[in-house]
Amino acid sequence: MVVWHRGWMDLRSWVLADHGTSLQRLERQVLDRVPPDRWPERADGGGNSIGWGVLHAWYHQDVALSVARGIDPLMTARRDSLGLAGFAPVVGMGEAEVDGTIVAVDPDRLLAYVRHVHARTAEWLADVDLGMLDTLPAAASRLADLAGIERDDADWLHDMWTDKPVGWFVQWECIGHAHTHVGEMVSVRNRMGLSPF
Repeated sequence: MVVWHRGWMDLRSWVLADHGTSLQRLERQVLDRVPPDRWPERADGGGNSIGWGVLHAWYHQDVALSVARGIDPLMTARRDSLGLAGFAPVVGMGEAEVDGTIVAVDPDRLLAYVRHVHARTAEWLADVDLGMLDTLPAAASRLADLAGIERDDADWLHDMWTDKPVGWFVQWECIGHAHTHVGEMVSVRNRMGLSPF
């Protein structure tokens, strides 16, 4: 375990804390202020909705962790109950919202999914051998075999994830990507007239 300085937290604690704040910020700054019936709303008539941001950020984390670990994404078992049975596995991975997706999603089940994804990531981060962060997962084959996302579905995603170490999946997909989209959702919240300030 890496220790930066006496009295400072170690690397694992820092990663867990940073990961934890993404869900805290989502809940406190966005979901506590935007009622679920407004999650599908697109502020100013364009861009992504709050619901899409929630689905997109945590579905990315779910699939990224499955690729890094070589396990099935949680979405595989939850797709039907979330309301996504009629959508291809790639839906939710792209930045641009796919019309009709969020109105089909059950908001309570989506939030339960987000919390499960977050908890599974945190549990793994608490125990993983940090040496694993330098390993290279078989991203392309795992995307196809575990998540059902073939290269023809999302060549950009295959290209972006190929030859990236597990640490990159943690740093970007499980932490940075979530923070980025929570910031985007805060902006949407504000444009919806729901800023607390």
